[in-house]
Amino acid sequence: MSEDTRGAAPQAKGIDALRTDPIGLPDGPRADDIGEASGGEVYSSTVRASVEQLLGGSERYTVRELAELAGVSVDFARTFWKAMGFPNVTDDAVLFGDSDVNALRVMGQLIDAGRIDTNTAISLLRAQSHTTDRLVLWQTEALAEGAARNMALDDVSARLVVLDKLPGIVDVLQAQLDYSWRRQLAALMVRTEAEVADSRRPDVDPFRMPLQRAVGFIDMVAYTRRSTELGSRALAELVQTFEYTSRDVITSHGARVVKTIGDAILYVADDLPTGAEVTVRLLAELQARENMLPVRASVVWGGVISRNGDIFGPTVNLASRLVDVAPAGTILLDRSTADTFATLPAAAMYTMVPRAVAELQGLGEVTPIELRRRPG
Repeated sequence: MSEDTRGAAPQAKGIDALRTDPIGLPDGPRADDIGEASGGEVYSSTVRASVEQLLGGSERYTVRELAELAGVSVDFARTFWKAMGFPNVTDDAVLFGDSDVNALRVMGQLIDAGRIDTNTAISLLRAQSHTTDRLVLWQTEALAEGAARNMALDDVSARLVVLDKLPGIVDVLQAQLDYSWRRQLAALMVRTEAEVADSRRPDVDPFRMPLQRAVGFIDMVAYTRRSTELGSRALAELVQTFEYTSRDVITSHGARVVKTIGDAILYVADDLPTGAEVTVRLLAELQARENMLPVRASVVWGGVISRNGDIFGPTVNLASRLVDVAPAGTILLDRSTADTFATLPAAAMYTMVPRAVAELQGLGEVTPIELRRRPG
């Protein structure tokens, strides 16, 4: 191996180092292992050992001992734990180990050194805990689905197999997380630099919201009614097809997913032509999927505020209300967005057709404009 390891994740283990079974986990289970999965107690002890391995030791400290070892107050230790997304603990509960001490100590030292304040520390903790909570759930669900599909297991057995085998793939998952985080941070730094440069132009309204975005919503029509008619597997497949297809189209054509909201997805693009292109392609891709419900979308250009990984503001509210009144298979803009888009060269690829006046909840009457791609 070359001595030049720039860009490599620290202590990352290559996938070649793993002996893999059909779901990509080391040492696939034997047939008799699967039978043991229904016993519960065997896996309980295995999981306990795996948790200790994952956390670098056993849980042996109370919250007061944790605070003392980390050099912080008990109140801050409790705040730290809650910001991590975990419930309050009693004084005598033994729940913490050395990894908790180290993490809490580092955060306390950052605050004491004046590098961040307490509010910033809590916000950072909430950000990482919210993200990783969703991440580990998604990862284990994906692995369980793969085990059930590739090994012909029922859902319970598949989950038990994954619990048993997860420790063997932790290094790979951790290295990929570090890589993805660095890539996303690098992309954000580039976008932020461009936005700061734009905001300093003398012609920019100093009172406008800091981020100008094309805000898009797409949702499934009649999802609530249809979800009551489907079995659990069919419903899961419908939701997964909708979300995976949407994410693939949105990201591959230059926009970014902000969040999923039930049967809808909120996304943003840095410019209006990208927002329009993504939405037209998104509608077409979803409509082409087998067994997909009808879909509808909206795009609105305007200012937003970004907080806690989400976006807020009148632009978001308007996009949300517009998609609620959009007929199936259509994309709606507001008049201001349509007028702005009409001044851009990319608008030549589309037609914009006014529709009947609509009453939007909390916003009053608007005249939606339907966006359509020109033939050819």
